[in-house]
Amino acid sequence: MTYAELAARLEVAGQQQVLAFWDELNDQQRTRLSAQLEAIDFELIKQLVQGEDAAPDWAALAAKAQPPRAIRRDSTDNEFSPEEAIARGEQALRAEQLGLILVAGGQGTRLGFDHPKGMFPLGPVSGRTLFQILIERLRAVAKRYGASIPLYLMTSPATHEETVAFLAEHDRFGLGKDDLRIFCQGVMPAVDAQTGKLLLAERDSLALSPDGHGGTLAAFVKEGCMADAQRRNIEHLFYCHIDNPLIQICDPQLIGYHLLASSDMTSQAVKKRAADEKVGNVVTVDGVTQVIEYSDLPPEYGRQTQADGSLKLWAGSIGVHTFRRSFLERAAGQKNSLPFHRAKKAVPYVDADGSEVKPTSPNAIKFERFIFDLLPLAENAIVVEVDASDAFAPVKNADGEPTDSPTTAKAAMVARDAKLLQDAGANIAEGVDVEVSPLWALDAAEAAAKCPTDEITEATYFV
Repeated sequence: MTYAELAARLEVAGQQQVLAFWDELNDQQRTRLSAQLEAIDFELIKQLVQGEDAAPDWAALAAKAQPPRAIRRDSTDNEFSPEEAIARGEQALRAEQLGLILVAGGQGTRLGFDHPKGMFPLGPVSGRTLFQILIERLRAVAKRYGASIPLYLMTSPATHEETVAFLAEHDRFGLGKDDLRIFCQGVMPAVDAQTGKLLLAERDSLALSPDGHGGTLAAFVKEGCMADAQRRNIEHLFYCHIDNPLIQICDPQLIGYHLLASSDMTSQAVKKRAADEKVGNVVTVDGVTQVIEYSDLPPEYGRQTQADGSLKLWAGSIGVHTFRRSFLERAAGQKNSLPFHRAKKAVPYVDADGSEVKPTSPNAIKFERFIFDLLPLAENAIVVEVDASDAFAPVKNADGEPTDSPTTAKAAMVARDAKLLQDAGANIAEGVDVEVSPLWALDAAEAAAKCPTDEITEATYFV
């Protein structure tokens, strides 16, 4: 696109200000800015700024919200038994019908770690990184079922190159080269909250940010991963985030419930510990399953209880889903199947004089999509409750914070692995840290023949 074409397009969009420093840029800088501008859907930005996709009336929805269709851990009224589910899930795994989508676009900024979060060393004894922890679990599941399970790993522009180099350096932690595809999510520009004008991060670059975990869908198609899944006859895709070391990757029981329910989208959830816990609330409104974010749920509805005193809206989303591939294909073909959400943020920018401005309060709007917004489109959606101690210990905050820190995640890993070993017959001295590689044992039954007979008295990594 020539400068004249670019300027004309920006004039129509009312965004000419981003070319303010064009005459000062060299050819490389002009190419960079031009490429960013050509990629923008200005009509979409206009709609988002003007609020033509107005947010739902969350209070009205919350007033009608009911618990979702679910498999509860302590219920005798579930539609299917655990045994049925495990058998069906194992059948699908052996038939190589599963793939894994692992979302790893975030940096460890809140952790004080200036690298992709997947590179964060978290193993309580081993020091394994999150990438190694989750890839080894995938390999262990694949080995158990004699199957190939491809990993589709989503990065962001900020993490892509370093992630590619890190995994290459470590030989993909044993994962076969043909079983790993790394793809990069898209970006959205930030706009000034008052004027709707695009912001420049540098004189030659827009203020861009990843388009949210909902950007997975568009990037999965654009980067050829959907086509690869079709080629490999992958029928279902297990989806999760990099920051949870306890993820039960490709768990046959979850997969089995998904298949037995003929579900397009099956979500894991934990029982909320408190009415105001900061997790998405999986609910059903007028027969449609959806998520109401904790920030959108009026407190009076979040506090509602059932006859036994438990929370009515109990299901806290943990960002773990299983999708039918054909459902993702249909959703990808529908315009606006995933709406954009707005977030007011403090975004540094270059002003009209070329000076850098670092706001201390929110000055801009960022736009992102959330993958859970596919739920209302899904037929036969179902929620499967899991015990947080077995499946959910996210790493989001720096040490010193009361929850979701490396310290709390490591403690959860040690507790889970100690229970596995004790169930297998091991004797662990009080206060001793243990860590189990899934390649050594995925469960107590597998560990039983390998456990030491003597008391474990010092920190031990079983590998």
